Amino acid sequence: MLALIIGFTFSMAIDRHDQREVFEEGEANAIGTEYLRADLLPPKASAATKDLLLQYIDQRILFYSKQSPDKIQEIRSKTDQLQTALWNEILPTVRTQATPVMALVASGMNEVLNSQGYAQAAWWNRIPFTAWALMAAIAICANLLVGFGARNFEKNIGLFMIFPFVVSVSFFLIADIDSPRGGVIRIEARNLVALKNNLAQQMNVSSPSVGNK
Repeated sequence: MLALIIGFTFSMAIDRHDQREVFEEGEANAIGTEYLRADLLPPKASAATKDLLLQYIDQRILFYSKQSPDKIQEIRSKTDQLQTALWNEILPTVRTQATPVMALVASGMNEVLNSQGYAQAAWWNRIPFTAWALMAAIAICANLLVGFGARNFEKNIGLFMIFPFVVSVSFFLIADIDSPRGGVIRIEARNLVALKNNLAQQMNVSSPSVGNK
């Protein structure tokens, strides 16, 4: 019974971990696509939108790093402000130029905003407390039964320590996987960092050409 529940809970934790990684990749793809679509906007709005997107990427990378609760709240607040600024930046152009091209820009920005919401929801989606309580109760009962039925405990102390050790390691691994920001196994913003580096390289390449002109 305990093995089945631990296996089921471990599967839940792995599924949530994979889902968070997928949403992080989705965020990077959505931001990168909208950065390219920003070229469809008028020059002034395009430059402002790209600058806001670069700031937005920085905040999203910070979100995936290990931070204090106060810092996390600050990141969320700054992210909300940047989302509002991004939408307000493209809104006048989309309203005045109701064309399929502008609809594409608005759709891309909507994907950027939605992807952040999906990622946040996945980070809040943790293993329920009731599942932890049930596992802990069954584990305690199982260890008590093993100890109660033990014979010659002093001669086989190493053997009787294996069961609680395995259970403890299993609990630790499940808790670590289920904690995306803390612990040993964490969700890292690999795709967002790669996107930021790629955009930085593009800016460095285009800047000298502009200067030469």
